[in-house]
Amino acid sequence: MESGEQAEAVTVKERPVDDAEPTTAADDITTEESSEAAEDTAAGGSKRSSRSRASIKDLEEEGDVAADYLEEFLDIVDVDGDIDIDVENGRASVAIVADGANDRALRRFVGSSGEVLEALQELTRLAVQANTGERSRLMLDVAGYRAQRRAQLTEKATKVCQQVKTSGKSVAMEPMSAFERKIVHDVVAEAGLTSESEGVDPNRHVVVLPAES
Repeated sequence: MESGEQAEAVTVKERPVDDAEPTTAADDITTEESSEAAEDTAAGGSKRSSRSRASIKDLEEEGDVAADYLEEFLDIVDVDGDIDIDVENGRASVAIVADGANDRALRRFVGSSGEVLEALQELTRLAVQANTGERSRLMLDVAGYRAQRRAQLTEKATKVCQQVKTSGKSVAMEPMSAFERKIVHDVVAEAGLTSESEGVDPNRHVVVLPAES
């Protein structure tokens, strides 16, 4: 909450969205990574260096702590669900899954646009940090929302890339979270095009650009 999860590496203050300067795909790493980078620069980079070398064992420990926290959460809200723990792309990954009626009940903790999921992810990260003493970049999914959203955005971004290639004109996509923008940037890069992020939250969005002649 892949908490939204929050300040990004590049922000525009006291300027309307239309006047915001565009940034590249590199600026849409997840927001917690941007925050860490800013803090580590001020601290001489030592903290970033130590966390970048987090071992599989460390990440598995994060997952275990998160699972304990989420199990207590599910008990409090009286909702059944199974918790899957994994390590993906250098970070702990935890998913709450269920079947049938329980799956529908879990979707309350996603929200219409994933905003509840982002909040729950942030709370889970804070619980992990309180236990381990280290900042967590853990990714939380509930009822398969992130996996489903990734598939939807991949399909949509692929179509936009084709549109840009055919028309030779840039296309602005709808506002998205940092997690979602990163997915789009990756798809655009694979298609051989470039993309930028423009605007400020909650209206920050990706613009897909035609290839240079």
